[in-house]
Amino acid sequence: MGQDHIRYDILAQDALRGVIRKVLTEVGTTGRLPGDHHFFITFLTGAPGVRISQHLKSKYPEQMTIVIQHQFWELKITESHFEIGLSFSDVPEKLVIPFNAIRGFYDPSVNFELEFDVPLSDGEELPAAEITAYPVDAIKTEGADEKPTADGEEKKPGSVISLDSFRKKQ
Repeated sequence: MGQDHIRYDILAQDALRGVIRKVLTEVGTTGRLPGDHHFFITFLTGAPGVRISQHLKSKYPEQMTIVIQHQFWELKITESHFEIGLSFSDVPEKLVIPFNAIRGFYDPSVNFELEFDVPLSDGEELPAAEITAYPVDAIKTEGADEKPTADGEEKKPGSVISLDSFRKKQ
């Protein structure tokens, strides 16, 4: 087999990131998600261009999963990144996430999932098959009881997820 000088793999990933950009642009225009759609977005917190608070960076030093569902604000989309306001344990945060930092996108309402190979800061790649989502506390779930932990933080039951649980079984 010949060498791929065109780099179809990169072109395909860029095209699929365009799907995320288009979906978020439509949500940003209307200010709400249509129907039961909601999104789990996993991104590398140390990727170039990612802007999150130092508190979130220390809590999620490698990657983080956010949920865009009920409570978000100021969703702005550009060609290269999106900005969003979310609440973490009742603390409002503004996040700036470049599309190139996204490792995974999942809409469980229609079982749609995209995974990306994203280079780590030292140049090596973490294979998409090894994506693990970190605790998600970006939204309030109606009726969910928050329980304080030993360190005083609020944790929601069942808030740790793995994207493996969403993958189609072969």
